[in-house]
Amino acid sequence: MLQEQCLWNIIAPEGDSFESLQGDESTQVCIIGGGYTGLSAAIHLAEKGVNVVVLESNNIGSGGSGRSVGFVNAGTWSRPSDLNDILGEEVGTRLTKELGLAPSYVFEMIDKYNIDAQDTRTGNIHMAHNATGEEDVDIRYQQLTELGANVELLTGDKCHEYCGTTKINKALLDHRAGTINPLAYVNGLAKAAKSLGVTIYESSMVNSVEKSEGSWYVRTDNGSVHAEKIIVATNAYTQGEWTEIAKTFYLVEYYQIASEPLSGLAADKILPYRTGAWDTRTALSSMRRDKDNRLLLGTVGGKKMKPRAFYQSWANVIQKHYYPDLPKFEWQYEWVGQFGFTQDHVFRVFEIDDSILAACAYNGRGITTGTMMGKCFADYILSGDRNTIPLPFKDIEEEKIPYQGMRSSLTEMGISLYHLGQCMRIIR
Repeated sequence: MLQEQCLWNIIAPEGDSFESLQGDESTQVCIIGGGYTGLSAAIHLAEKGVNVVVLESNNIGSGGSGRSVGFVNAGTWSRPSDLNDILGEEVGTRLTKELGLAPSYVFEMIDKYNIDAQDTRTGNIHMAHNATGEEDVDIRYQQLTELGANVELLTGDKCHEYCGTTKINKALLDHRAGTINPLAYVNGLAKAAKSLGVTIYESSMVNSVEKSEGSWYVRTDNGSVHAEKIIVATNAYTQGEWTEIAKTFYLVEYYQIASEPLSGLAADKILPYRTGAWDTRTALSSMRRDKDNRLLLGTVGGKKMKPRAFYQSWANVIQKHYYPDLPKFEWQYEWVGQFGFTQDHVFRVFEIDDSILAACAYNGRGITTGTMMGKCFADYILSGDRNTIPLPFKDIEEEKIPYQGMRSSLTEMGISLYHLGQCMRIIR
């Protein structure tokens, strides 16, 4: 029977639990948000002897960090040339290089702190689902190889072998990438931070961030943290009226569904090297296997105002399209998360009053971008060198997006129509 529950909560090793903030205390750096960015920053700061307090509004992994697809991908959704057009050649090229290294930061953290992240390091595949997609894959391959990235163009039989389907005849294999159980990874980061002396509080939602006599106070219902520096790492799960950062992006939801554990020759053919994969559709389809050989399918879009069978029908169509040899099976779990989205697919970084740093709108690349930005923020705090940040700081007022709710609603409407077309076999 299909359950509305995140699979990662079922198969991830149990994480530590933390008390809520009660009372007042002081620290050098207060980090708001216990996800990839916040915990990466906490670890890198604590490694250098900096005193850190992390405030998480819910539980570690309850936001996007525990609900994502689990792809450890390099780069952004944009091609390198597109980034250069948006940011200028110097900044665009640097960001492409830095995000190309980002998967290695994730795997280094896993190895250094012995995190059981159920990770694979066999690459991820961008699958061209039609002629236009093949052209896009060709362009990405050319641009990435010119920059020295370890990518491979798959065609013909080798493409069919790696993807496990004859519906894809060309794909881009990024050898730098891989997959993880995202909840297991973020729980592991929290355990590592704790071992380094970082104080973590759960169920400690921030109500205000105030400056008084040159010092910062981060307040919750039951306490406050006096800090020299603050990192805001709440991204798409930012709550409350204490910050305007959430007005610089709009929300897009992402749906996932997981099958029962599969077995047999037909199941073994699905992504046999345990790569993650996603296609070039307007509303992409993602696919991967978990440690128990479940097939996980995902796509942009939420469940609100849709019949319960809507996405199950979508999943059946996608499964039969790509993997028609699979016998009939049951879907076990489904869940939805959300991510911050910008029209140019570039995340934003902010510095407020020389004491507050923030990054947001990872556009679905939170595992790698968040881990990298946590390191970058720590390096900046330790050194004061702005060159440690791969993007120029933006002004919040200038970056605010008008009609955020309308943009999210229109995006969701377009995605829903696209999926309906897939279910009705109008869109293939």
